[in-house]
Parts: sequence; structure tokens; C-alpha cells
Amino acid sequence: MRLFGTDGVRGEAGKKVSASNTLRLAMATGIYFKQFAKTNKILVGKDTRRSGYMIENALVSGLTAVGFDVVQIGPMPTPAIAFLTENMRCDAGIMISASHNPYYDNGIKFFDADGNKLNREEEEKIEEIYADDEMLETAQATGKHIGKSKRIDDVIGRYIVHIKNSFPKRLTLAGKRIVIDCANGAGYIVGPTILQELGAEVFVIGNTPDGFNINEGCGAMHPEHLAKVVLDKRADIGIALDGDADRLVMVDEKGEVVDGDKLMAVLAVHLKQQGELKGDGMVATVMSNQGLDEYLASHGLKLYRSDVGDKNVVKLMQAKGINFGGEQSGHIIFSDYAKTGDGISSALQALAYLVTVGLPASEVFNPYESYPQKLVNLLVEEKRPFDEIEGLDALKRTVESKGMRHLFRYSGTEKKIRLLLEGKDEKALDAMMEECVSFFKGVLV
Repeated sequence: MRLFGTDGVRGEAGKKVSASNTLRLAMATGIYFKQFAKTNKILVGKDTRRSGYMIENALVSGLTAVGFDVVQIGPMPTPAIAFLTENMRCDAGIMISASHNPYYDNGIKFFDADGNKLNREEEEKIEEIYADDEMLETAQATGKHIGKSKRIDDVIGRYIVHIKNSFPKRLTLAGKRIVIDCANGAGYIVGPTILQELGAEVFVIGNTPDGFNINEGCGAMHPEHLAKVVLDKRADIGIALDGDADRLVMVDEKGEVVDGDKLMAVLAVHLKQQGELKGDGMVATVMSNQGLDEYLASHGLKLYRSDVGDKNVVKLMQAKGINFGGEQSGHIIFSDYAKTGDGISSALQALAYLVTVGLPASEVFNPYESYPQKLVNLLVEEKRPFDEIEGLDALKRTVESKGMRHLFRYSGTEKKIRLLLEGKDEKALDAMMEECVSFFKGVLV
């Protein structure tokens, strides 16, 4: 049974992510982590969705039922859960969030004792336990072996200190006007607090969560609102987080959204120049633009490409001995400071560079011309294996014969297929995409 997608378990709250399914998943997770337990504690955090209450209580019930003690810390960014799981010596960490999805979805992300996301093999073992009625029944604790839970409300300070320490002590944000859009999500306290403590003049939007407005017309998925406020406040830079604050989108002083690949390109070269880049390059995903390859190569750096998903980026970073990587969409990983994408930490690294060079963001974060890309998402009836789709190989050959790069993949969390084409001629791209859309509508929709 496949429960896990690209990043944990995700779906509509009350349906796939229901109280009963979550209770069962919590028990299965607890049974799996029991074999590695040292402190018998599991950390649980969440974003600001109303359904988080239901899911949190189901998780606590399931984990305590198999003998784990649970530490509940309330709304916190996903990267904070990764950090605090290790920092507080817990055997595992769990984050309740559907990231950038609307409020009616929710999800559950898991971290091991070292703050790393689970790999596919570990997820499969949990799925096997989830499907085993007898194991779930016999593993339930009784008497004094039943676990307990407690809520701790002051751990936010640990994470704030940790993130602030990633900002160079010789620098300050004094004199910088910064707008931050917290997406009415998990970073609505942490983000503004850190920027203010570093000296910036901060204008905050998207910081009034009501359980239903997370990501709604705000945050990293809707930077157009941030752009208007940046212009209105004559700010130096705008920062947009997503619902669980593991993603960063920036807007320059002209109100233009900074391309994610270009942001990573500038930061990678800066790390090299500072002597802080480990390895011979950086890691991005198959979604990143060919322009990023060429820009890095011009600075003697190599681009390694992973599958989509920040945990896949991290896995390849570890394999290549590299400490910097990320996704075009805004998950940026500085592994010296965080083990997953961290929107706030990444923003601080970008701001540190901006302060160092003393130039406008529009000049700093636009170092090369990107190749035109075309991305289309299609709803599908079913996710048929690509090797079973007749004519797909011929379509790919046609795309390649026109000098274009292609990427066709299913969403890990929704019934969608994502079609990406990249090439030098925008009109040719549009025509080829029409052909691709027509093909996939014929076989999948």
C-alpha cells in the first residue's frame, strides 16, 4: 500500500489524512521507531491549518498507544522540527503540514533522530506495518508502558538562536527595509522576529492565521501581493515563505520576482568565493534551467541534478560531498545550517550577500539569461506507468529532435502530470507544448 508521496503523506484532511488513518499511521510509525529508541520521545509540530488539531491528537493517541512519549510544540516551521528533533534528543520528529497546498489539505512529514527526512526504504517499512492488523494489535502498550504527552511552548527561542547564528556576526540588517509575507503559516512569528532582531525595518504581511487562510492569495505561491507592498513601502527586498516556511521566494526592489535558479546561482558562486562551498558544485533538480548549468560552468562549478523533492536534493548532496543545493521552486538547502529546505535561513544567506555587495537586489540576483521554459499541469484520471503509454517514446524523440529538453512527471501529491519543455525558441516551445498536451490528454485524461 502506497501512503507516502514526494514529501511525506499528504491529501485532503478528513479523507486520506483522516483521524482514523492518522491514528493507524502513528502506531505504525511508533512501532518502526521503537527499534531505534534511546529517549522514547517523539516531537510533534504543525502549521496553522484548522485540521492540525485533529491530526495532532490522532498522532498523540497512536504514538502513546505503542508506548512513546510525545512532545508537542505547536505551530513551527518544518525545518524547525528537523533541527529540534536532533537538538532535543528525540527519537523521531513529525511535522503536520501540507506545505504550499490549500487549507483543506494536510500532510504528515517524518524525521529520524538526526533530523533527516525518511528515505523510501524506511517509508516502505512503515507502510508494511500500517497494513499489518496483527502487528498493530499486539504492539499496543498496557499499564505503565502506555506513553504520555506534554506541550512545550518555549522552544521557539532555540530555533531563533540557531537561525540567527547562521547570519554572519560581522554584518547587520540595520538600514534595510524588508517586507516579509508569512503566508499565514508556520513562520508567522519566527520570520519577522529574526529579521527585527538583526536590525531590519520590517513590514509584515500574511501573519494573521485563522486556520483557513494559509497560502490563500499570499506567501510563496502568490508573490504578486508581496511585490505590491515592496513597491508601496519602497523596500529593499521582499521575502515570501510558504505555509510551513521551508520555501523561499524573493522579490527585488522593483517588484520583480527573483528567479529561483538565479538566486541559487548567485549564492553558490558567493559560497565558492568565500571558500565555504564544499565539493565542486551544487545540486538542483531536473526542473532547473539549462542557464544555471552554463552560469555555474563559467565559474568552474558543476551542476548535479536530482529528482524533484528536497529530500532527493539532500541525498545527492550527501553522496557528492556538497553543502549547497535546492529546487527552482524555493527549497534551498545550506546543509551547514539546516538538513532540509529552510526559507528563513536561506533568506538570511541571501540578505547577507546583499549587504556585503551593497548593490540593489535587481542587479545582484539577475546574473544571466534563462532559457525559455514552458510548464503545464494536467489533471489525470490515473497515473499510468510511462512505459505502458504507447507513443510516448516517439513523442520524446520528436521533442529532442527540435533541440528541446523535456521532463514529464506525475505529481507526488495530486492526480496531475507536469509537462516541462525548455529550449531557445519560445514560439517553437509553445507549438511543441500544444502537441504534448494533446498527446497526454488523449492517453491520460
